[in-house]
Amino acid sequence: MITCVVRYTIDPAKIDAFERFAAAWMELVDRHGGTHHGYFLPGEGASDEALALFSFPSLAEYEIYRQGFDVDPEFVAADRIRDESGCVLRHERTFMRPLLPT
Repeated sequence: MITCVVRYTIDPAKIDAFERFAAAWMELVDRHGGTHHGYFLPGEGASDEALALFSFPSLAEYEIYRQGFDVDPEFVAADRIRDESGCVLRHERTFMRPLLPT
């Protein structure tokens, strides 16, 4: 299993748009073979950082999921929320291997 950790720098004035973007992607990840662990939004402290965590059984399955990004209308529509609203200023992805309780 691999877990993708996405760190976002967001526009705090556009948190509603970011939440719409996040809701769309949570559904898409789950529908396309992954498990979304949620988005973590600013609470206290920095108001412009958010995280997303989702897992796929393997990096190969994650790559299959990624193949639809530019062609699947639902993926394109989800990204349009981000692009048209400007809610995401920057993001970076890191892949991690979870160590889970037995």
